[in-house]
Amino acid sequence: MLKWSLLDFAHWHMRLKSMLLTLLCVASFSSSFPLMRKELDAKRIGFFFFFLRYLISCIMCESIWPLQILIGQSSVCNCCFKCRMIIQKNPLVHSGGRYRPPHCLARYKSAILVAYRGQERYLRHFLYYLHPFLQRQQLSYSIYLIQQVGNGTFNRAKLLNVGVREAMKDEDWDCLLLHDVDLIPENDYNLYICDEYYPKHMASAMDKFQYNLPYKSFFGGVSALTPEHYMKMNGFPNTYWGDDGENDDIAIRIQLAGMKIVRTPSHLGHYKVMDYKEETEIQEPWRRKTWKDDGMNSLEFKLLSKKKHPLYTNITVDIGYVPPFS
Repeated sequence: MLKWSLLDFAHWHMRLKSMLLTLLCVASFSSSFPLMRKELDAKRIGFFFFFLRYLISCIMCESIWPLQILIGQSSVCNCCFKCRMIIQKNPLVHSGGRYRPPHCLARYKSAILVAYRGQERYLRHFLYYLHPFLQRQQLSYSIYLIQQVGNGTFNRAKLLNVGVREAMKDEDWDCLLLHDVDLIPENDYNLYICDEYYPKHMASAMDKFQYNLPYKSFFGGVSALTPEHYMKMNGFPNTYWGDDGENDDIAIRIQLAGMKIVRTPSHLGHYKVMDYKEETEIQEPWRRKTWKDDGMNSLEFKLLSKKKHPLYTNITVDIGYVPPFS
C-alpha cells in the first residue's frame, strides 16, 4: 500500500538526510577496525536493516488503527458555511484540495472523487466536514470535483470514470473514494482507505434509511476501490443518464469480475444525507452482457479545464451527446 511520490519524499528530505548521515557514521565507525571486520559483517548487516526499519517507522504516521486523534461518532449541523471560513479552518490544505500530514509520512493516499453539478450549499457542507475528517485519519489525500458542461441530463457514472482517469495522472493513488456530495460521514473510525482484496461500500448506514441498507445489493453513496479493482470491473458504465441505476450496475459488475462487496460495519458507516431522495433497486439484466465493452475502455470525453481551487481540484468536461430518451 505504500506508494510514495517524489513530492512525499521532498516533504521529508531534511529528516531523511539527518537519519541517513547517522547510519553512514555508524557504518564507517564499524569498518575502521580491520581485524574486527569479519566478525562484525553479519552484525553490521543486521544492524543496517534494523536501523532502516527504525528510520521508516520514525517518519511514518501512526498505525491507522487506533488513532488517538479520532473522535468517533459526531453530529452534523445543518448550518450555512462560507468558503472563506472553511479555507481558514484548514490552513494545511494546499491548492487543489491536496493535503499531506505535516509531521509524518502518510501510510495511505486516497483520492476523493465527486460527480458534481450546481449543489453549492451541499458542497460547502461537504468540504467543511470532510477536510478535518480526513486529516484526523492522517491520510495523504486530494478532493476532485468532476463537472459536466451544459445543462443536459446528468451522467454521474461517466463523470466518475473521467475523475478516475484524470486523478491517476496526478498521483499513484492507493484508493479511489467515489463520493456523493450530499453525504457527510458521522464517524471518523470509518477509515477512508480501501480493502486490499475487494471493493468496499462505505455508506452502509444512512440516516434516511434509519441506518439500514435500503436493499441487499445497494452500493450507492460512498464506495472505495483500488485502481486495480476499478479497472478489473471496467469502471462505471458510460450509458446511464439521469438516474441512479449505475450503483446497482456496479454491484453486478463486481460480481461478474470475480469479486465481492465488503461493507464498513454499520455502527461505523453512519452518514448524514443532506438531500433526501428515494432509492429503488433498478434491474436491467441486458447490461450484464455489456460490462466488458461499456466502461473505462470505451470512455470518450473532452477535457475543458482542470483548475486547482483552495479546497479542491475542479475538472470540467464535455462528455458528449446526451440521448433524447433521457
